[in-house]
Amino acid sequence: MTFARPVHISGLDTLPRLPAWVTSTRSESIEDVAFLSGAALNHLHVALGHEEVPHALLRDRLALHAAEACVGFSGRPEGGAELRDAAHFLRPGDLPGPAGEAYLSWRRAVERPMSIKALHRAMPTLELGQIGTWLNAGQDAPVTRAALVLEAVQTAAPRADVAALILADVALAQALGWDHLVPLLAMGLKRAVLRKSGDELRLACHRAVIASVVVSARLTADLTRRAEQMKVVAPKLRAKGAGKAVEMFLTRDAVAAAELPLPPRAARRLCDRLVDLGVVRELTGRDTFRLYGV
Repeated sequence: MTFARPVHISGLDTLPRLPAWVTSTRSESIEDVAFLSGAALNHLHVALGHEEVPHALLRDRLALHAAEACVGFSGRPEGGAELRDAAHFLRPGDLPGPAGEAYLSWRRAVERPMSIKALHRAMPTLELGQIGTWLNAGQDAPVTRAALVLEAVQTAAPRADVAALILADVALAQALGWDHLVPLLAMGLKRAVLRKSGDELRLACHRAVIASVVVSARLTADLTRRAEQMKVVAPKLRAKGAGKAVEMFLTRDAVAAAELPLPPRAARRLCDRLVDLGVVRELTGRDTFRLYGV
């Protein structure tokens, strides 16, 4: 089953809310849970069809959440703050470490339209043929297809949790007719589930989708509202290069002042100005090596 591509809708007030019965219903049978996950995915599919949604920003923020989950699976202590630091303050020649590499893989996977080459760029340790073979593991309904891909990768490469979850989300996105990967499964799964197979894994994936759509739907509404506030403020910014800086904030989870296309002092002043205007938040709580995000 393939969902139709989202029809772009304008109007922030028309962003739909996830029906309460999708999350309040308690079901044990795989058929009932599959119905609920389908309803949840349909809701997200419609929400993502709204023009006002900052899609790149949403994907980048979800990539952070997915990376946090994957790092947790490996028992490592790094959280979102450490992952952001690893991505934004990495010096040329430095290695990001296992946790940082997991985060960079997710970020690379979501930034471009899905293709075998783009996925190979995100996960260069995998061969192009491997990726194609795994993605052809299932051609069923979206969540079933994702579960089959997850199982195929885990069977062939039991330690490749990040690759398995990225490719499972790719399979899900392809079945839904989306152009880009939207991280969903990792946020709702537990590591023990990754070793399951068959109906047990499918059931866990359906439940993970429901839980992740709840988070993603709230995040979509929040980021859309924040992005609209940023767009209102943007014309009032007079600094040279402010337009490009705003575009970075509207497409990236976090930005360091040094990454902005402005001189260092001007970049810091712009960040402080955006914080004062309430459209950007300082994310680290530090006095130096700060990061900012919508």
